[in-house]
Amino acid sequence: MTNTGMFFRMLFSAVFRRRSRAVMAVVASLVGAATLFCLAMICIAVPQQMNEEMRAYGANLIVTPTESGADGKAGIDSAMVKHTTEMVAAQGYEKHATYRYENVRVNAAPYVMAGIDTAEVKNLNHHWVVDGKWPSAGKVMIGRDVADALGLEVGSRITIGYRASDNSSTATSTSSDKGTASNGTDSSNSSMQGMDMSGTTSAPSDEGAGSANAETEGETSSNTGSQSSANSSTSSDQPTQDGRVSSDIMDTSGTEFRVSGIVDTGGNEDSIIYATNDDVNKLTGTSRGVDVIEYSAGTEDLNALVKSINSMTSMHVKAQPVTKITSSDTRIITMLQTLFWIVSLVVLVLTLVGVGTTISSIVSQRRNEIGLRKALGASSAAIGTEFYVESAMYGLLGGLLGTAIGFGLAQWLCVAVFDRSIGFNWWLAAGSVILAALVAVIASIPPVHRATRIDPAVVLREE
Repeated sequence: MTNTGMFFRMLFSAVFRRRSRAVMAVVASLVGAATLFCLAMICIAVPQQMNEEMRAYGANLIVTPTESGADGKAGIDSAMVKHTTEMVAAQGYEKHATYRYENVRVNAAPYVMAGIDTAEVKNLNHHWVVDGKWPSAGKVMIGRDVADALGLEVGSRITIGYRASDNSSTATSTSSDKGTASNGTDSSNSSMQGMDMSGTTSAPSDEGAGSANAETEGETSSNTGSQSSANSSTSSDQPTQDGRVSSDIMDTSGTEFRVSGIVDTGGNEDSIIYATNDDVNKLTGTSRGVDVIEYSAGTEDLNALVKSINSMTSMHVKAQPVTKITSSDTRIITMLQTLFWIVSLVVLVLTLVGVGTTISSIVSQRRNEIGLRKALGASSAAIGTEFYVESAMYGLLGGLLGTAIGFGLAQWLCVAVFDRSIGFNWWLAAGSVILAALVAVIASIPPVHRATRIDPAVVLREE
């Protein structure tokens, strides 16, 4: 029999003679490999899953115009929207929605109206709670604050008036700022101030009368076009006459809409009236670019994307991240990854202790055998190699079983928490098995070192 054949014969005979100890070593490696592989799979999958979950809570990137058009109104045209969207999509998946803001009047009180593409906004903001339906032709969706102030419910009628004088270049600039505020970002104080100036203005104190006026204005809806045109040149800052405000301020004429739904987000969105872009175009008599583009970008480096957009001065747009979303996303992922490393370190230490203890027990049981072999001329290197290979076998077997069990646990956790499955990572699996074998070998170094220092004379004398 060759030396190699004798080596493996002695190796397998040693394993099978001490099956209970071998099982303990395999179990120790199995538990460690299963725990580490499960944590690694979750650590890799969770950031992606978390990004997708966080994207359901609105945009993480906002794009606004940097300059006004020829008519004094800021806006991003459709070509620029398409180009910016292509830049965002090139960095990963994206969802987006556009908003056009106009200052309007309801019962002579100022409010903000947003022209939207219903499908885009609905797809972007899954966290919006809508009582009723989203806006459609001739119907608007109002925020909870607007509904409470005007005493409106789903199915009620609301008369909305548009005055060109309310939407001068200054007012339009404020409306553009409101787009940022309505998304919940705190990166610009001027945005919040813009929302406070006109987005959250409450209704007149006589809410009952206001509600009644909203119902009776249906009879005047056919005259909306001529009335809006006649009043467009009248300044909203007209002085008082005989101690009373001017007729323009008290003018409650406009276009009648039906309330299709009420949105409740708990944020600034609750103070806005939402309508389709076509209805806003009809109300204002003009069709222009949008004031805000909101993106849910799936890029790994959002700041780099922002710099890329802002560096292109020819685009005439400004990008900025939504601070609350991006900071929360980063903080949660960092916490999870830190927890992963801490738990992984603990698991590695426990695995080392478990495997090392088992190998120490095996060495103690084979002390007489080791002494006899050394007396017959076996070298310390040969004895050490046998124990290291035996430990590696325990690690490999435990790593294979542990990796399979760990993937099952990771799959179950992701389905239970995120309601979606994860794919098997073969490279990570191979690394898990190799690591389990390596840990087993490292754990066996101290007991094997003691085994190679056994004095055969002492052992044989004890026999």
